Amino acid sequence: MITLRLHSNVIKKIILSAIKARKGEYTYEELVLDGLKILQMMRNVGCRITVEGIENLQNLKPPCVFVANHMSTLETLVLPGVIGKEFRVTFVVKESLLKYPFFGKILSALKPIPVSRKNPKEDYRVVMQEGVKRLKEGISVIVFPQATRELIFDPAKFNTLGIKLAQKASVAAVPVALRTDAWGVGRIVKDFGKIDPTKPICFFIGKPVIIEDRGVKEHLQIIEFIEASLRKCYN
Repeated sequence: MITLRLHSNVIKKIILSAIKARKGEYTYEELVLDGLKILQMMRNVGCRITVEGIENLQNLKPPCVFVANHMSTLETLVLPGVIGKEFRVTFVVKESLLKYPFFGKILSALKPIPVSRKNPKEDYRVVMQEGVKRLKEGISVIVFPQATRELIFDPAKFNTLGIKLAQKASVAAVPVALRTDAWGVGRIVKDFGKIDPTKPICFFIGKPVIIEDRGVKEHLQIIEFIEASLRKCYN
């Protein structure tokens, strides 16, 4: 019952926003507010939400590259709201998401960077080329270095794409650790699974890092931040 009610409300919100996006009337400020409203919906069904580290962005001049683990659909819906309107953001996304009914229209309004996930070399070229372009336009880029959503964070599957983009564009990389498995993976529709209010929702934003040399040290630093933050959320 909780799952049905929440997903119905979220889908209704997505449809209304997509209609505005199709008309070119959907603003970034509305996107941020929608993310916050969806978080409030999660609170309303009993989910405990923790957001820490927003102060790490206060003295950082946009744009930057946010490097995050990827766990569920929820972060794609709410991260702009968590980060705040001061940082206009877009995502590196699987191109098939742009074909989704309604939600694809909202994503398209963000000027995302679509990748196929079939040709790693081509995907890398697209992210570097289009990512630098977005960053030069003042748009920060959210990168999920894992190929797919994973309930368990595995550093071996966490590539250096975000680090390389930040280095190429000469901007800071900001680590983001998140736990969003309260929003489950669906059996029929993968993006809309069971809602489990007993699982906490956590967003931890780390201190910005400037990439030096090949970025090996900074990549390990981001991994350590995510692992430490997730341990805190699971305890």
